[in-house]
Amino acid sequence: MSVRVVVADDQELVRSGFSMILDAQPDIEVVAEAGDGAQALDAVRRHAPDVLLLDIRMPVMDGLEAARAVCAESACKVVMLTTFDLDEYVYDALYAGASGFLLKDVRRDDLVHAVRVVASGDSLLAPSVTRRLVADVVRRRRTESAAEPSPARLSVLTAREEETLRLLARGLTNAEIAEAFVVSEHTVKTHVSNVLSKLGLRDRVQAVICAYETGLVVPGA
Repeated sequence: MSVRVVVADDQELVRSGFSMILDAQPDIEVVAEAGDGAQALDAVRRHAPDVLLLDIRMPVMDGLEAARAVCAESACKVVMLTTFDLDEYVYDALYAGASGFLLKDVRRDDLVHAVRVVASGDSLLAPSVTRRLVADVVRRRRTESAAEPSPARLSVLTAREEETLRLLARGLTNAEIAEAFVVSEHTVKTHVSNVLSKLGLRDRVQAVICAYETGLVVPGA
């Protein structure tokens, strides 16, 4: 079954370029394009895609507002498109439920790989980028709200699941976690799935955020 994708960007060349690259893949189908956030939201409602590539800065309805709506009402995975890797909106996009982000100058192969990875429910962001972004966003939120870590939220996890979450937050892949635990990758996938389910999280990116917010992993450590 093909991965169904909606591409939303107000720059026609970017939008059509990404669509052509993705549509050329045997396992990916671009079901719609959108030139603003409102069109993107409408396209998701009409076509029920697996992945939405969504520009952060767009007219009518910006990408951040569209991402919140899409993540709140569907299982579609949102990947934000941005020009700068430290775009301030990236932080809010992750909190809105986005599964990650791509730079607009992404290489062809990396774009295709990212769509496949996100559609499978795996992590999109490179480990180093994930740690930097999440640590920074949690630090900012705590500064703004003076909120203390809430480790009690993790009480629903078994000891092995909590350790899985800790290693996820440190950027380890399933294969690396399997090696650390001396188990199969299938077993690790089960642990990750249990962590997401018990904590009510959409994906691995939100799991990393949760690990920092609860104090399981300390920013900068």
